[in-house]
Amino acid sequence: MKKLFITSLMMVCGIAAVAQTNTDNVTLNVKLNPIQTLVVNAQQKTVNIDYTTKDHYKDGVSSKQANHLNIFSTGGFEVKVKSSGSELTNQGTAGPNGNIDVATINIVATQAAQNSLADAQYGQNVALSNNEGIIVSSTKGARDKNIDIEYKAAGNDAYLDKYVANQTPTTFSTVVTYTIYAK
Repeated sequence: MKKLFITSLMMVCGIAAVAQTNTDNVTLNVKLNPIQTLVVNAQQKTVNIDYTTKDHYKDGVSSKQANHLNIFSTGGFEVKVKSSGSELTNQGTAGPNGNIDVATINIVATQAAQNSLADAQYGQNVALSNNEGIIVSSTKGARDKNIDIEYKAAGNDAYLDKYVANQTPTTFSTVVTYTIYAK
């Protein structure tokens, strides 16, 4: 009996010695980096504002581009717009009445009908400038959301004296740049 007790005790001690466990820790980090993308609709890389009637010169002309911008953002963001210069320049021979001030063009961002960006603030009639102006702001992130942009050119005969003879049509241009920023 004594032998059985000693054998049993040795087995329990042996099992206890083998059953010991050690622990250690790992720090797990989930690192979220800011990602913002902004893409102009490939079919809308050129926007024309055509003055073809007397009323266009009087009332102005606009061109609405549906789903013009597509954005992705991790977290809040702002979309800003600016032109490459302070004037739209004549693409032919300069006329006697100079170029067109970009501030006569307004950029209006609105919620798109397709894949719209809800919970955003849209700027109203942001005058184009060679300084950035905020057209959309959101406190939330977005995946592949669209923004409609309307380009509104001046009325009140602002461009009446800008036509240059033998240039049909007389074309004034600038490069418009959209940029998305983390907020």
